[in-house]
Amino acid sequence: TESKYHRHGGNLKTRSTELGSSVTGSSLTAVLPASTTVRKNIVLSGESRKELAKQAKVTKEERRAQIDGRHKYLISRLADGIDLSEQQVEEAIISDDKFQVIEQFFGPSGLKKLLFFYQDVLQQKSSTSLTSDGPTNNLSRKKLFITMGSTEDFTGTCAFFLRTSDEVITASNVSQVVNFGTFDCTNGNILQGLEFFLSQIMIPALKSQQNWGAVKEGLKNSQIQDFLYSVDKFVDTLSSSRRNIEDKIQLTKVDIDIYVSNLQNPSDYITAGEKLPHQSKHNG
Repeated sequence: TESKYHRHGGNLKTRSTELGSSVTGSSLTAVLPASTTVRKNIVLSGESRKELAKQAKVTKEERRAQIDGRHKYLISRLADGIDLSEQQVEEAIISDDKFQVIEQFFGPSGLKKLLFFYQDVLQQKSSTSLTSDGPTNNLSRKKLFITMGSTEDFTGTCAFFLRTSDEVITASNVSQVVNFGTFDCTNGNILQGLEFFLSQIMIPALKSQQNWGAVKEGLKNSQIQDFLYSVDKFVDTLSSSRRNIEDKIQLTKVDIDIYVSNLQNPSDYITAGEKLPHQSKHNG
């Protein structure tokens, strides 16, 4: 498991529309040869896909024109955090149907967090390029996408931006009021990823913090000490919970047919029960 956390205080740089049936109609279908109708459907479906692709391209270019210094800051942090090029990150962002969530994050008193998942996603690819109702294959590939964090399963890397102020985020203050971090959840192991992030990144960063704002005493302040103690205890509890979940008893699967197929009376059942292998697998 690998996690990264970056804080910068100031110096940072239709499905295709089935047009055929609506255009031809039942009467026209009746008089046209079947092969002609099929060809018509294929041509119209192809034209529909081209139109959708054209509209998507226009939308992407409109979004690309909206990218400013704030977006570029996010893009550079994401590229660094998940090891992609800035061009790849930009393309993913302007292609995302949740693109406007970024504007909601930038606005005054906007969203407190902006989340991205980078993980394997299943996509359907038609085995034929002519029709939309042909057999499909599920393909898995890594994808970077914006998420609200509550609708998709988390199985890869989460990259997050947290705002520290309610003021509008601008190109000039984005590096001061936005913090960035990532944590890894490969294979869906969220607890282990969170534990590593807190114990190896956050707690060391907090304990080395010199400026605690209005608290002039800093780490010597009793409230700060209580806070750090509480965070330590939380991580200990998290670690204990994770170990308890992983350190479980798994019963070995046994084919009982060979033991019960010839049982005739109660004594046979008792004898068979004594002969069954009492096995279990203990992880930990």
